Amino acid sequence: MTDESLDLRFTRFLLESQALKFGDFTLKSGRKSPYFINAGAFNDGGKIARLGEFYAEKIAAEIEAGSLPGDIDTVFGPAYKGIPLAVSTAIALTGGHGMQVGYTFDRKEKKDHGDGGMMVGTQLADGMKVLLVDDVMTAGTAVREVVPKLKAEADVQIVGLVLSVDRMEKTKDSDLSAVKAVEAEFGFPVMAIANVREIFEAGRSIMTADGTPYVTDEIAAAADAYLAQYGA
Repeated sequence: MTDESLDLRFTRFLLESQALKFGDFTLKSGRKSPYFINAGAFNDGGKIARLGEFYAEKIAAEIEAGSLPGDIDTVFGPAYKGIPLAVSTAIALTGGHGMQVGYTFDRKEKKDHGDGGMMVGTQLADGMKVLLVDDVMTAGTAVREVVPKLKAEADVQIVGLVLSVDRMEKTKDSDLSAVKAVEAEFGFPVMAIANVREIFEAGRSIMTADGTPYVTDEIAAAADAYLAQYGA
């Protein structure tokens, strides 16, 4: 077992998977960002299994800390990007942490034949404790779409949302971060395996093949400027 922190190990995994890139990127929001996280880089069994293990480790730590309940019924991932997250997290929680937990995801369109319905996997029922998983939250739009869908299926208790990365940026209409805005609106905790400040700090100590740090002084300065402008 390594003594390295979760955020350092996760940053190294993001870099090795080429899911984390430094440079000049225009986001969907129109903001010019010095970094980009591409969830599409987790494109084989080994990477998605490892990603699920990171989510499971974070969830287990939050259960131990009392931030999440230990009797989660199912892990929900919004289609489409959330589907492999929910499945791999449920597998890792069961295999690595001895938790019997289901996985659920939604269909984009309701199916009117076969088993029908909007949900695939563990079907939702009144009183169930549901944990949401997603990759990176910028504005919280996906959560605002998902919560009514879940509540329309059954009177479930949403116990929290676990992200891979918290970008720590304020939303367009307030000085709150997207994470804090969602917590305030829905009343459940939002947590991330790592936040952007931890990632940039870790990147300064992780070396490329030629022995230079992934996060150079120039990249760090660009990150500081970006967070000074958009950070919450």
